[in-house]
Amino acid sequence: MSRKVTAPSAPLHQFTVPLSATRRGARLARLLAVEQLRGWELPPDPARLIVAELAANAAVHGRVQGRSFRLALSLVEPATLRIEVTDTRGDHLPMQARSAGDEPAESGYGLLLVEELADRWGVREGPAPCKTVWAELDLGQ
Repeated sequence: MSRKVTAPSAPLHQFTVPLSATRRGARLARLLAVEQLRGWELPPDPARLIVAELAANAAVHGRVQGRSFRLALSLVEPATLRIEVTDTRGDHLPMQARSAGDEPAESGYGLLLVEELADRWGVREGPAPCKTVWAELDLGQ
């Protein structure tokens, strides 16, 4: 029996930009993502909402004075959009999604949105002091 071994696909398209870890930087991340997706002739939603949430989290919870966060978008075969937001608070990982019986809190529900909209998402630690929160959308093209 022979098995075909394939290497991960190289991205068809890539976009990356550093942004200030502020609410303005988070808003700019969303706007830039929408323009980039339009340039790739992809619909902006639901990626726009995922970028907005991950960038807001980087600006609010992952902020380190004087350091930026990074937004990266990549389109890989077979038709998968990968969204990554990297910040410099590797010691502050996102909390797991809340269950239905948990008490309401003032924040922390944004990742529930990411979980609902993305086909997959997770957190990659490092290199120190960074962490990357990523989400993938299967585009079904």
